[in-house]
Amino acid sequence: MRVTLFDYGAGNLHSLAKALATAPGVEVRVQEDPIRALDTDVLVLPGVGAFGAAAARLAPGREQMRRAVEAGLPCLGICLGMQLMFDTSDEGGGQGLGLFRGRVTKLRSRRVPHIGWNSVEEDTALKSAKLSSVYYAHSFVCRAEEPGVVVGWTTHEEDRFPAAVRRGKVLGVQFHPEKSSAAGVRFVQSFLEEVRT
Repeated sequence: MRVTLFDYGAGNLHSLAKALATAPGVEVRVQEDPIRALDTDVLVLPGVGAFGAAAARLAPGREQMRRAVEAGLPCLGICLGMQLMFDTSDEGGGQGLGLFRGRVTKLRSRRVPHIGWNSVEEDTALKSAKLSSVYYAHSFVCRAEEPGVVVGWTTHEEDRFPAAVRRGKVLGVQFHPEKSSAAGVRFVQSFLEEVRT
């Protein structure tokens, strides 16, 4: 199974690539070209960087990527990658993929960014990997307009926001599974196993 990390040039992808590679029979590659990134079995949008810069890197292949994912290409979005699955962001200009309706806004809390371990409430993201405590590092969150797509919630101070969204083989998580110890790695493995079938 080929798993491709789309690199928007923002950060170290090593820990995420390593977590993905722990799944049996997985070959991980990194691709900077959004169209060439679609020549894969699973597309992963990683979680480091700013929305505006990432959207600019995505722009030349945005429509092709959106169509490929809507046509059935499995896709995992992590932190910023989840935010890129939405329409727009207050963090910067440019368009997301529009796979989920809604806008990305700044956390409504005194302490920003939200960094560290926190819970996942009402987690139904994956049948085979339930998460209780995971690692977050973000200042912006997704405000989903379709309540049915939210498959996990998190609360930071008074702000309750989606920890995970899912539709079919498209899964976005606000937390970093690759930094969430053994449970996070199992979560990644479980997603790959589910979409393999």
